[in-house]
Amino acid sequence: MDWFYLRMLKGQPWRFAMTLAGLSLCILLMLFLISIYKGVEYGSVEYIRKNQADVWILQNNAWNILRGSSLLSTGHGIIINEVPGVSSVSPILLLLSGINFGDKKATVFLTGYDPDKPLGGPPSLAEGRSVSQDNEIILDAAFAKKHQVQQGDYIHIEYDSLLVVGFSEGTNALVIQYAFVTLKCARRLIGFPSITTCFAVKFNQDVNKSKVIESIKEELPGVEVFDHQTFLDNNIVEMEAGFLPFLYVIALLGVIVLLVILSLLLSISILEKQRDFAILKTLGAGKRFLPGLVTLQAVCLSAAGNLLAILFFFPLAAMIEQVMPEISFMIQIEQIVWVLGVVFLISLISALISGQRLRHVYPLEVFQ
Repeated sequence: MDWFYLRMLKGQPWRFAMTLAGLSLCILLMLFLISIYKGVEYGSVEYIRKNQADVWILQNNAWNILRGSSLLSTGHGIIINEVPGVSSVSPILLLLSGINFGDKKATVFLTGYDPDKPLGGPPSLAEGRSVSQDNEIILDAAFAKKHQVQQGDYIHIEYDSLLVVGFSEGTNALVIQYAFVTLKCARRLIGFPSITTCFAVKFNQDVNKSKVIESIKEELPGVEVFDHQTFLDNNIVEMEAGFLPFLYVIALLGVIVLLVILSLLLSISILEKQRDFAILKTLGAGKRFLPGLVTLQAVCLSAAGNLLAILFFFPLAAMIEQVMPEISFMIQIEQIVWVLGVVFLISLISALISGQRLRHVYPLEVFQ
């Protein structure tokens, strides 16, 4: 069986090489899609995940900050801070803002926070320090790399010149990146001195959180109060709603192409070796022998494609990140195993589809 299988592969080396290249590209596509999704998820919600608030408070009918609008005032924060059991109230102002550096323009998700409060700042710093003055800004590291902005450079928002004092990580959402300034600076830029998007609230230890939440709702009936995990899940759902359908369509196309390539190759191989299969039937090959041979060919091709794709994935991802820093790839061993499992399943299905041709191979064809 092994000898016959090797003979089948050696008969058309160029076809085998081209098929293997096509399989590897399809597998690479799936790996890239998963890793891009994980990178976008990380960059979109890591800010929320790392700012571990007990509750997030937004305007009524707002449930996320990625694509939702919320307008609260400083007065809301004063009232929240007076609720028994509340330890700290961190106001956060989020707005889309255009920035200028040299002759270039770009848009960032500008985040204004109070450096004296425990929450609201960047999830982590790749370089530099947090903002301490109203004329300073932290940029996302990928954004800075893309636009060749260095620490110590000045960027311009409207008529303000802001000094770049650091670069943040976990703030690259692919289509847009976070930037951080003081709350006072953000309010000055938008032109409203007391406006806030949301409040990240910490409670005292050993308090009944449910009772504190009820007290906040009683004091401020026009707001939405979310515990940290619910608010994180809300933003993940919102991120997936705008991004996952696109990935699903491309992934489905990749799966279909992979299935077609394998099925076509195996079918052609059966037709070309039809006389050899007829001889094997004449010699008494069992019912499972020939389908097993086709299945072995499909599995070996998919295994070789998997290996080639994995070998090329990491160097290609690193090269793409160097050329396009805004694209962030993140993948774990679980996602790789999942892709390998899908490819293995596709190889079995393609073997089953093409193996139907074996029913039309008759032993009498040997004597033609």
